[in-house]
Amino acid sequence: MQSHHRLIRSFRQLTTDALPAEAPVVTLFSGGLDSSFLLLRLKNAGFRNVHALSVDLGEDETSEQKQQIADELGVRLHVVDGRGAFADEFVRAAIVSQAVYLGTHPVSSTLSRPLIARFATELAEELGAAAVLHTANRSQNTMRRLNGALELLGFDGAYGSPYDLDPVGRDVKIQELKEAGLARMSERVVSGDSNLWCREFESGLLDDPEQHAVPEQLFRWSARRPAVTEDGVEVRFEGGTPVAVDGTRLPLVPLIDQLNRRVGAFGLGRYSGLEHLAGGEKVLEIREMPAAWLLLRSYRHLESAVLSAETIREKMHLEQLWVREALEGRWFGELRAATQSFMDFCARPVTGSVRWRLTPGGAETRAIEADRPVYLRDRESWEQQSVRAELAVLAGA
Repeated sequence: MQSHHRLIRSFRQLTTDALPAEAPVVTLFSGGLDSSFLLLRLKNAGFRNVHALSVDLGEDETSEQKQQIADELGVRLHVVDGRGAFADEFVRAAIVSQAVYLGTHPVSSTLSRPLIARFATELAEELGAAAVLHTANRSQNTMRRLNGALELLGFDGAYGSPYDLDPVGRDVKIQELKEAGLARMSERVVSGDSNLWCREFESGLLDDPEQHAVPEQLFRWSARRPAVTEDGVEVRFEGGTPVAVDGTRLPLVPLIDQLNRRVGAFGLGRYSGLEHLAGGEKVLEIREMPAAWLLLRSYRHLESAVLSAETIREKMHLEQLWVREALEGRWFGELRAATQSFMDFCARPVTGSVRWRLTPGGAETRAIEADRPVYLRDRESWEQQSVRAELAVLAGA
């Protein structure tokens, strides 16, 4: 367990007394307002060996935009392509676990934060860094997910977010960045988090759950295309993993990308929901997740086709246990890992295909075909065979 004094919670701790100015420091960098402002504060505090880590999970911001900000603030940018690991390890685990928060929305940053923390720990150990810093504030669940992951990964330096006890107003951040030559940060009207599995929006215009009309231009995947009136799509799974669309085998990253665009074209995959903070308060989050919308439903259909009802009932109970452990920052904890073993065991026979008909605002299954099904295809024949078998047993009794 990390000692409490190693947790960075305020900008006041970012002094040469707490962290030597010459020591390497790793910061998580998205290219957004908060992470850019942290780099500016470190620069102004005299830190000369700052390493900004950007993990590419298929987000909206480009590496070129991030590089420009890093250059202007005089820090070294490290860009890591984490898309394959994110899809194969984390998204796949979420699919087989039906990771939907309290039945309202599929989890997203819950999946990305532990992977980002892992990459940060690896870079920090390589550099001999004194600290890993991030920019979560206490109204964001990212706080406990990143801190929890860094603790469970055993990082031996200081870590945390200076925004925890030192919140900085949006106007102050924009003004200071503008004075440093980064005026374009004022264009942001909401906070966003994006990856190949989800585009998420919160805060700003979306602060109030009682009034949260979402500007249509925020949506990209699920922006409806008037010319698109119908589409048929078939997804195949093998051992619980999506492997093909319409008969064409694809790695998981391009498979998700294709489904985001095809399913999203019909306005499907939008979610809104309230998610709890560490103290129990709720905050509003808006998501668009078209591929997740289709893949999670397809998986449940195939799962129902091959597993017994009793197994599925118990699995549905454990799914929320899995979600809770991952959401609370315990991805690398033993209970989440043990639950994952059960989910992976249940996924072994989930092999087959689901065919859908997509129309504006809706979707219908057209075929559910499992390689080793327990479903009936001809009820009358089954009834006749079942009766004959039972009568034969009775006759021999």
